[in-house]
Amino acid sequence: MLNQNKIAVVIPYYNASQHIVSVLVKLPKIINVIYIIDDCGDETLPKEVLTRFQNVVYLKHDKNLGVGGATKTGFKAAIADKIEIVIKVDADDQMDTSYIEDLITPLLNNQADYSKGNRFRDFKALKAMPITRKIGNLCLSFLTKAATGYWNNFDPTNGFFAVKTETLEKLDFDNIANRYYFETSLIAELYFQESRIKDISMPAIYGDEKSSMSVWKMPFVFLPKLFKTFIKRIIKSYFIYDFNMSSIYILFGLPLFLFGLIYGLYTWWFYSSQSIFAPTGTIMLVTLTIIIGFQLLLQAVHYDITKAPKSK
Repeated sequence: MLNQNKIAVVIPYYNASQHIVSVLVKLPKIINVIYIIDDCGDETLPKEVLTRFQNVVYLKHDKNLGVGGATKTGFKAAIADKIEIVIKVDADDQMDTSYIEDLITPLLNNQADYSKGNRFRDFKALKAMPITRKIGNLCLSFLTKAATGYWNNFDPTNGFFAVKTETLEKLDFDNIANRYYFETSLIAELYFQESRIKDISMPAIYGDEKSSMSVWKMPFVFLPKLFKTFIKRIIKSYFIYDFNMSSIYILFGLPLFLFGLIYGLYTWWFYSSQSIFAPTGTIMLVTLTIIIGFQLLLQAVHYDITKAPKSK
C-alpha cells in the first residue's frame, strides 16, 4: 500500500542549515517528493540539499510568513501535484522520522484523516521533556481540547503530522494561522469537516536548537486565540450548522449561571456592607440558579465530548 500512494514531505525551512541535511538523510525511501519552503531566514539553504537529493522541490517565499505560512505553501504545491498524503516535518531535526510509516498507516487504512505525534503517551519521552515545556504543553493541551472540540486527542501543538490531501482540499487556508497558532488553527478547521484524528505515540527529540518563542509569552499569545476559537466553534457547531440538546443546555444554562453568580456577588456585597443577613429567599434564588445553570452547562460539556470525531 505504501508504494501505491504518492507521499510527500513538507519541510518549512528557517535558519536550520546545520540540521536540514540530517533531516533529509533520515527520511524513508517511501517518500516520493520533498517540498522545502524557504521562509526567508538568515541562513541560506545548503547547496548540498539540491545536488544530493533528487526528489527535492525547492520553493522560496518573498517574505517571512512563519511556519504555518510555509507549510500551507507546501500543502498547495502537494494538492497541485496530486499528492495523496502529506507529512509535515520540521527542519531542526527534532522529529524522529522513523515514525513516518506509523503516521501514514491509519490514513492508508482509512482509520483517520489526520494523524499526529503524541509525546505524552511515552513515559520515557515525557521524562526527557524539559519541565517548562512539559507544564506548558499539558496546560495548553487541555485548553486546546476545549477550544477545538477534539477531546480524545492530546499534544495538539505537535507539529509532526500526516494528512490526506483530499482533507486539505476541503479547508479554508485563510482561517489557518501562519505562525505559532498554526497547528491549533488547523485542527480547529478539521473539526468542521468532522475529520478523524489519530494520535501516534512517539518521543520528542531535543537538541541544541532554541525556540524563537519565549515560554513567558505563550499564555499571552495562545489564550486570546484559544478563547476566540472556542467561541467560534460553539456558535458554528450549536447555533449555525446545527441545533440540538446541547444548544438548549447552553441557552438556558449560561444565563442562569451568570445571573446566579453576578447577582450572588452583588447580594453578598450589598448585605455585608449593611452588616445584615440576606433574606432566605434571596439566598435560595442565588443558590438554585447557580446549581441549575452549572448542571446544564455540565450536560453541554458532556454532549460536546461525546460528539468529538473519533478515529477507528
